[in-house]
Amino acid sequence: MTDTAEKKVSRGKKETFMQGVVTLIFSQLLIKLLGLVYNLYLTNREGFGDQGNGIVSASYQIYAVLLTISSTGVPNAISKLVSERVAVGDHKGAYRIFKIAFATFAVIGLIGSLMLFFGAGLIANQWLQIPDAEMTMVALSPAVFFVAISSVMRGYFNGRQNLKVTARSQTLEQIFKTTLTIILVEIVAIISNTSTVWMAGGATLATTLATFVGFGYLYLFYKTRRKEIASEIRETVNYKYERVRNIVKKILLVSIPIALTAIMSSLNKNIDSFTVVRSLKQFMSEDMAVTQYGILGGKVDTLTSLPLSFNVAFATALVPAISAAKAVKDYKSIKQKSTFTLLMSMLIGLPCTVGMCIFAGPILNLLYPNASSGTLVLQISSLTIIFTILDQTINSILQGYGKLRVPAIALGCRGDCKINSKFNFSSNTFHRC
Repeated sequence: MTDTAEKKVSRGKKETFMQGVVTLIFSQLLIKLLGLVYNLYLTNREGFGDQGNGIVSASYQIYAVLLTISSTGVPNAISKLVSERVAVGDHKGAYRIFKIAFATFAVIGLIGSLMLFFGAGLIANQWLQIPDAEMTMVALSPAVFFVAISSVMRGYFNGRQNLKVTARSQTLEQIFKTTLTIILVEIVAIISNTSTVWMAGGATLATTLATFVGFGYLYLFYKTRRKEIASEIRETVNYKYERVRNIVKKILLVSIPIALTAIMSSLNKNIDSFTVVRSLKQFMSEDMAVTQYGILGGKVDTLTSLPLSFNVAFATALVPAISAAKAVKDYKSIKQKSTFTLLMSMLIGLPCTVGMCIFAGPILNLLYPNASSGTLVLQISSLTIIFTILDQTINSILQGYGKLRVPAIALGCRGDCKINSKFNFSSNTFHRC
């Protein structure tokens, strides 16, 4: 009788995990396809092209750093803490973590928005040396706040094993982002007589408006589930009161290492923002340097990140699943889920790496007929796909299990190697010339 019950529970958990993964896979696939649509539109749009991509990419990478501080580590951190409480029946403790986290990261998100808004001029002119990027960063600044509070809500629902909410909110956000990008860029193009700078500003404003829509959906869904949550709180067992200060400390102790991992990943891309244009300006004009960076940040990064949309579903579902299993000491389930996900990551990553490397030229010609340069860059970048996917999966396994510092340290080492190699190459090339 006991064995049968255990098998049913195990089978139910596996179905829940896989249902969440499948939902997120379809969601991420749709998100990436929609993202590709507006990327194709912008790149092939007269007056935008690689130069416009260069402006938007530089701005977005700066925005992404602040975003990771306020939000990227938050969903996994909150889902980990919530799933641990839910697994032992402490729904009241899980809800209290959510409320305190929401207030904490609303403040952090607001600070991030203000920093980006008032610091846009300094960052664009002094740090990036791309003055045209100032407007796009100002337009993006409110998005930091909305994404911060949205991420707390997504983390709460993920921890409750309700991944469909995250999938739907992200899909809705991307639909609005794609639609508004096309509409706003066309309107701005007419008003500004096809100004690349103003069109880039319109594209990033669409991102901000879309994040507000995503938050709106999450808030409405939360309101429809308040009675259900209240009922679960009344049935709470194993509740242990903790002071607000202790809960905030616990949230930060979990979220900071996870956020550091995401920050290190964003900083690796920001190394390109700070070094590519700066280095190329020694050998060519500023417009040509921005265009070359646009090839990397606008086309190549978009294409090489497409395979990650499949794998991110596993990575997102793994953190709460492993945290919940660890809370009840179900180590067999942890091993099964980790092994299965690593296998799937290999099956996703290898074909994409080989295919994109071999067919880089035809892919660019097909997707970007008006701006198809960058074959060699895409071939080189495609070799990173398999390693990035495996890195993503392993990080989620470690975070779910509680080994939060290891991914951040590993990414820090990678960033250090990247900085040294770029500056050494730039220095050696300059001296030879």
